[in-house]
Amino acid sequence: MKNFYSILVNSLVAAMTNNFVWFAVTFWVFLETRSVIATSIMAGIFTTTVALSGFFLGSLVDRYPKKKVMLFSSVLTLLLFALAAAVFITIPPQEYGDASSLRLWAFIVLVLVGAITGNMRGIALSTLVTIMIPEDTRDRANGMVGTAMGVSFLAASVSSGLAVGFLGMTGMLASALILSAAVILHLWTIPVPDLPPVSQADEHPDGQPAPASTGVDLRGTLRVINQIPGLLALIFFQTFNNFLGGIFMSLMDAYGLMLVSVQVWGTLWGILSLGFILGGLIVARRGLGDNPLRSLLLANLAMWTSCIFFTIQPSIILLTVGLAIWIILVPVVEAAEQTVLQKIVPPERQGRVFGFAQSVEQAASPVTSFLIGPVAQILFIPFMTTGAGVDLLGSWFGTGTDRGLALLFTIAGLIGFIVTVMALRSRSYRLLSTHYQEQEVAAVPAMD
Repeated sequence: MKNFYSILVNSLVAAMTNNFVWFAVTFWVFLETRSVIATSIMAGIFTTTVALSGFFLGSLVDRYPKKKVMLFSSVLTLLLFALAAAVFITIPPQEYGDASSLRLWAFIVLVLVGAITGNMRGIALSTLVTIMIPEDTRDRANGMVGTAMGVSFLAASVSSGLAVGFLGMTGMLASALILSAAVILHLWTIPVPDLPPVSQADEHPDGQPAPASTGVDLRGTLRVINQIPGLLALIFFQTFNNFLGGIFMSLMDAYGLMLVSVQVWGTLWGILSLGFILGGLIVARRGLGDNPLRSLLLANLAMWTSCIFFTIQPSIILLTVGLAIWIILVPVVEAAEQTVLQKIVPPERQGRVFGFAQSVEQAASPVTSFLIGPVAQILFIPFMTTGAGVDLLGSWFGTGTDRGLALLFTIAGLIGFIVTVMALRSRSYRLLSTHYQEQEVAAVPAMD
């Protein structure tokens, strides 16, 4: 456990650094350009790269020692952040507010890809929970991972807003380079275990020979997933949630910055990030119960309910309460999915399955991110400023640019609620729950 805690702390600092850069650049670009379309395109670039990279990153985690994969991820992040800093120095200040500047977008892309390489570490950490933690306490270990990620989000949220407001982008980038280098040096000293090599003769639960452990092998990964009843449905349910979540990812910063200053917004996110820690601690302390899948769906039900109401009025207090509910439940959902996959997927395949799930689940977000900015700018914002929405909803919902974005959030929450209710009543949910329980019973040694 000592080594696991060391890896967890190292991953915390790495995630904090990546989030710090991502948030800071997003805040800065919106403040300089005042363009909702620019921030939605940024979110689209981020989610597209995540979606395209998951298959490959998962295969690297399965193919190579976990420590080498994590070191490679951190070194690549450091190099990309350094290149981004070099490009930023060349951008004239008069181009900061020009959303069509090629140098500005070169800087943005380098920063975002640098942050995305940290996903490789996330996949590796999920497989290390399987390797290092006994089966009956993995849900609690996943809660600890969620707590660590919450701490990283908290630190990044507070520091990014303050860095943009007081230090500027140069100070932010310098801090990111120092932290990235420190992560590499610390990880170098930690012993990281790994799985024994998997031979071609090894068998999967379906009785078929295990495919070679090299390459992406998408066909083999799909075969493993299809052998588990209801697993593909779970992945697509999470995919649909991310499709709706792309709306919030693209527009929430713009909405919040219409209500408060960047310093307040960054500090508020820091306070709200305590919810990630609280949610992770609850899972670490109490676990997820006998059916983590049910916990996942009930948490989603509560999250989408909060989304229906947290922008119903232009109130930073109402927004804060709704976001707090959402954030507290995020570690529950993530820990539940991780626990299910760690239980039912063969360990030698978990990197690829986690990578596959990441790619598929994130594939919908780029579509939303790229489309929702123009949709908001062209349809919803005019609808609530000078269009029919002013007469239909304005008397109680309010009018203006921020109310156009708020209407999108409310509609997304309502759709998410309905889909989650349907999932709870589905045959796929019953099949996967039964399979999980059977696997759990089979893992308990018989008593004389």
